[in-house]
Amino acid sequence: MGECCHRTKERTQKEQTDLIHRLNRIEGQIRGIKGMVEKDAYCIDILTQVAAADAALKGFGQVLLEHHLKSCVVRDIQEGKEETLDELMTILKKMMK
Repeated sequence: MGECCHRTKERTQKEQTDLIHRLNRIEGQIRGIKGMVEKDAYCIDILTQVAAADAALKGFGQVLLEHHLKSCVVRDIQEGKEETLDELMTILKKMMK
């Protein structure tokens, strides 16, 4: 059975490091936004940072999706596991909202 279907996935060290660095930057952005709220920053300045954090999180999701497509999805399709396409369509619909 495929790794992704069991809710685990082995990643290369480079892939994992990249994902962790992206998450660390996003986490820092969120802490920065919290600090801005605590310091009564101007709404537009906060919203600008919210937009940047949102874009960073979407970028993270796109990178993760690309890795998933190139590994789990390709492997599962080669193995005839068509249910992987249903799973992929479900997550794509959620990501497009």
